[in-house]
Amino acid sequence: MNLNMNSAESIVAQIQALSTTPRDISQLHSFLKQSDDLIRSESTRLAPSLAQLDPSIHSLGYLYILDACTSGPSAKEQANEHVRTIARFVKACSTEQIRLAPEKFVSICRRLKDQVMFLAAPIRGIAPMLTAIRKLQSSTEHLTTLHPDFLLLCLSAKCYKNGLSILEDDIYEVDQPRDLLLYGYYGGMICIGQKRFRKALELLHSVVTAPMTNMSAIAVEAYKKYILVSLIHLGQFNATVPKYASTVAQRNLKNFTQPYLELAVSYGTGKVTELETCIRQHREKFQNDNNFGLVRQVVSSIYKRNIQRLTQTYLTLSLEGIANSVQLSSPKEAEMHVLQMIQDGEIHATINQKDGMVRFLEDPEQYKSCAMIERIDSSIERMMKLSKKLTATDELMSCDPAYLSRVGKERAPRLDFDDYDPVPQKFSM
Repeated sequence: MNLNMNSAESIVAQIQALSTTPRDISQLHSFLKQSDDLIRSESTRLAPSLAQLDPSIHSLGYLYILDACTSGPSAKEQANEHVRTIARFVKACSTEQIRLAPEKFVSICRRLKDQVMFLAAPIRGIAPMLTAIRKLQSSTEHLTTLHPDFLLLCLSAKCYKNGLSILEDDIYEVDQPRDLLLYGYYGGMICIGQKRFRKALELLHSVVTAPMTNMSAIAVEAYKKYILVSLIHLGQFNATVPKYASTVAQRNLKNFTQPYLELAVSYGTGKVTELETCIRQHREKFQNDNNFGLVRQVVSSIYKRNIQRLTQTYLTLSLEGIANSVQLSSPKEAEMHVLQMIQDGEIHATINQKDGMVRFLEDPEQYKSCAMIERIDSSIERMMKLSKKLTATDELMSCDPAYLSRVGKERAPRLDFDDYDPVPQKFSM
């Protein structure tokens, strides 16, 4: 193509002419790929022409020009304009057209994230990024490369509930392994922010046990948080890395997380003084890792666990007796802990305000209410769906030539020289 003065105008004319039928759009896609370098070199002249294009009709051409126009560094005022333009495009664009150039679409969405972070306004990127994910996904089971960026924006803006909207989806399809690690790590942090510790453990566990050939810094940080959340939510931690985790994780995770493992050992004693001594010893490490807030929750958790142990021994106990047993400073502080645990459903008890006695009760749940039946049905349905999915995946893998070739090589017997029968030197007749 000739680089004449009308190059920018001819590109816009082609976009306007070839954005109607699927055949035209396919032809336009080929033209745009061939003209990509030209579009970048003409980006300054092409920028005003975006006003002549309809992002809902000319989505593919608009995407190529927008990518070129926003690729360079920008000042604050220009960054604001880029954020507005990209957000409008993401909302209006045609899903079918942007899926023809997913790498371009991801590029401008990442640019949107970078610009809102530069402007210290991550909340502005949350809605457009969620829209972009839904348009890029083939189904809700698909983890796109934009998922981690969306979760990072939610974390930065402290909009944890927005992040939960995609964490409820069951993921079976992943574009890049690193995306899965960041998705699990950021998702775990969002669930921690919402006190949804069970889901946080699930996500962090997926990071720790993900396949890897080299030790990942993301997996190390996830393991640190996994230890702390296990203590907070479960009141215990098993230091044995699961056998289905990668060999590199099994060998190296403990070496990178020794202070946290020592914290878990101190917690297991049930002694507050030992736990606090360990925290003082490693305080700087916990603070540098930005985990000191979780460590403080671990301290609160040990009081709760010690109170729960009392419910297994006593039917009634005074607030003063609880305070002495779990090393709280006063009966009033013990009362506050007991009331909070009752409210959270962690224990079942009543407090007599007159004599300061606490009566521990049995769990009133009979597992026959409508809500409980619905919950059980939902869990069964999810397990059945997962079972079908695993069966289908297993059948698909069992027919995959690349997988069968690799498994065959790994399972092939390796014979040493001594494994062969020796050649007979003499024959007796």
